[in-house]
Amino acid sequence: MKNKFHPFHIVTLSPWPIVRAILSWAATLIASVNFNTTFNVLTLLVFISICRTAYFWWKDTTREAMLQGFHQNHVINGLKAGIILFILSEVLFFFSFFWAYFHSRIRPTIEIGQEWPPYLVKIFNPINVPLLNTIILIRSGASVTWSHHAIINNIKKESLIRLAITCILGVYFTILQAIEYMQAEFSISDSSFGSTFFLATGFHGLHVIIGTTFLITSILRLIIINNPPNHIIGLEIAIWYWHFVDIVWLFLYSSIYWWGN
Repeated sequence: MKNKFHPFHIVTLSPWPIVRAILSWAATLIASVNFNTTFNVLTLLVFISICRTAYFWWKDTTREAMLQGFHQNHVINGLKAGIILFILSEVLFFFSFFWAYFHSRIRPTIEIGQEWPPYLVKIFNPINVPLLNTIILIRSGASVTWSHHAIINNIKKESLIRLAITCILGVYFTILQAIEYMQAEFSISDSSFGSTFFLATGFHGLHVIIGTTFLITSILRLIIINNPPNHIIGLEIAIWYWHFVDIVWLFLYSSIYWWGN
């Protein structure tokens, strides 16, 4: 049976999925117990263990793809289908925030003065930092697409340069978002506006950080491993994820920053 061809991917036995699940459960339990306490050593140890588990798991996956040759076309199609389903779940995740925002925006309750923005809540000017962040993400989407086109045409140096530009723009966006939060004249506890604003934009900022890390990892892999142009599934997944982040921000900017002003 080992030498028989299968039209699907037979996953190699690995301890990392169950270890990752146990660590995730432990992290959730610790966060629930210590919700109102300061950061402790046990939380740090669990976080480090999660990172190490992810590293070894991804290392095994890379070995299966590059050294053992297990990632054939049917496996690559399965990976692409998996990331598409993951992005779809992320779409539904952000949809819940937009639903909460539109519900409060269209029909403000009497508790917030039946007006939007709520009474005494001073929100951001959409043509200042929010507009700059929009331009930054649109520019990053163009550069990451250029990088993809370059690597397909086997122009590795240009692809690396465009990926580096995208990562710099992602870091710049995160810095501007942090500065905006520090200058905010309202908090997450200021009515439904503060809650939906910080939850939606905060989780988007977290996705930008994850996407930037994803792209930095792709840069390192392109430098260390000489992948052929038809075997860059990791880079393609990172680019798809980055485009998803860009599109979510356009909805955030148009609805929360612009329409909500």
